[in-house]
Amino acid sequence: MATIHHTTLTPSKLELLTAWLPGQSWYAGSGETPELVKAGGFRLDDPEGEVGIEFMVVADTAGQEPVAYLVPLGYRGAALEDVPGEALIGTSEHGVLGTRWIYDGAHDPVVLARLRALLGGEAKPQQQNVSDTPDPTVIVHGAGAGAGQGADVRINRVLRATEAEQGSPGSLVAGWTWPDGTAARGEMAAVTPR
Repeated sequence: MATIHHTTLTPSKLELLTAWLPGQSWYAGSGETPELVKAGGFRLDDPEGEVGIEFMVVADTAGQEPVAYLVPLGYRGAALEDVPGEALIGTSEHGVLGTRWIYDGAHDPVVLARLRALLGGEAKPQQQNVSDTPDPTVIVHGAGAGAGQGADVRINRVLRATEAEQGSPGSLVAGWTWPDGTAARGEMAAVTPR
């Protein structure tokens, strides 16, 4: 189980994401600097205990309407080899663990493997801010529906709130909170056919 250290991270995750997010092809902003607030998320455990895995939801309040983004994060104690340059979100100094290389989880093989395991019913989502505590609000519909090791997984970067709680087979549904305090839920990831 992952241990959550309540300590400093300099620069913070929000500071790193503010600089990184506008350079992404899926960024929905119109050129203004994002104004990000943490809106939700969950964690997954790395069985090897080497990579911190967080699926962070941030809301950008810079535009007329807030936009929610899902950013899977891989926290590592050393640089990851053989990934594109844009995979690195940045480095940060952790008050307990030292320098952390923070990667876009869509390019981190451990993050992707654990997401596949979650979609396949072989991993349990953990609360974002509490150590060793499952998060029952993260739901996988039709766990195991084609989520094997070779399956493709789609990560929904720009989140849309949906009314229906029932997702399609092989989909991951979880919640976040808009800046005005309104709760929302939507599909965050899904197994896709090859």
